[in-house]
Amino acid sequence: MTVDLASIKFNKDGLVPAIVVDVATKEVLMMAWMNSESLSLTLEKRETYFYSRSRSELWHKGATSGSTQEVEELYYDCDGDTLLVKVRQNGSGACHTGSYSCFTNRLDAN
Repeated sequence: MTVDLASIKFNKDGLVPAIVVDVATKEVLMMAWMNSESLSLTLEKRETYFYSRSRSELWHKGATSGSTQEVEELYYDCDGDTLLVKVRQNGSGACHTGSYSCFTNRLDAN
């Protein structure tokens, strides 16, 4: 898996949004932030690593929950400012609440 890190446009805080999708079901599981270090670790280890803005630290997805994400494919968009990470979800789910996906709250327009 190769990504030209020079092609990635990190924001002013050194972060880029990463949309995580289940490679089998195509369901969007979560959105998290990556910095250059977490992106490099993700590419090297083939498991997802992110940057926590609230804790100001790197985190390995599933380190405490056991619900890891094996990276199958990683893409960046045409502008280079958003990542798409296709994973095999292991464990109960991607969300810290225990849900399979973080996107479980429907917002209806009236």
